[in-house]
Amino acid sequence: MGTTEVLQAQFKQFRMTETAQALPSFLREAEQQSWTYQELLVALCNHEEQRREEKTRLKYLKWAQFPFEKSLEDFDPKESVSLSKRQIDQLKEYDWLDQMFNLVLLGPPGVGKTHIAIGLGLEAIERGKQVTFVSMGELISLLKTEGYVRKSAIRLKRMREADLVIIDDMMFMAMETNEANLFFQLISDLYEKSSIILTSNKGPDSWGKMLGDQGIATAILDRLLHRCEVIHMDGESHRMKHRETIFE
Repeated sequence: MGTTEVLQAQFKQFRMTETAQALPSFLREAEQQSWTYQELLVALCNHEEQRREEKTRLKYLKWAQFPFEKSLEDFDPKESVSLSKRQIDQLKEYDWLDQMFNLVLLGPPGVGKTHIAIGLGLEAIERGKQVTFVSMGELISLLKTEGYVRKSAIRLKRMREADLVIIDDMMFMAMETNEANLFFQLISDLYEKSSIILTSNKGPDSWGKMLGDQGIATAILDRLLHRCEVIHMDGESHRMKHRETIFE
């Protein structure tokens, strides 16, 4: 086994797989460009770091389970009567995420609540944050089956470890008492450990009726709204405004 092969094997043993694979090409370039030892080491370390970051990004993107991928750049503030470009730019600074603030996006269907939530989630992943997206209906199913379905347990474990949890269509349907209790327990687990983005077409004042228990609703609101920005997104449905037709 030649020296290069020995080095590759050692890099793999040190769990520097990306460096091991790229080593021959880096050695050739170093010889051709007359790199110093320091320049070669810097190039190898930068390559390993970049590839690890890319692998982590792809892993986090897979774990997030977004239903679609739309960036904040795809959102047109001109079509929103209540969310300006300045506000979007402020959200993109992500001070709220570092401070574990929550966001509640309220408004009728089709005004871009889910688009904004996913756009913020995608950029958070680019910043190295772990993100989880889940619809309210799916979340209730996960919580009810966590004890005996492995996939549910894994998904919820990642959710509790995430930096940002996006819950879409909050209060879309009424909950039973045991479902409300499970949801309260999750919110308690996430409280001051993760940021939460909620989208809903119903305001917090009506959540008690949907949860079926005013006490649980109060406890959930107390944790969610302690450090929270509530954004009202009104206007015409984008889907209806830009709907396609089979007729001319």
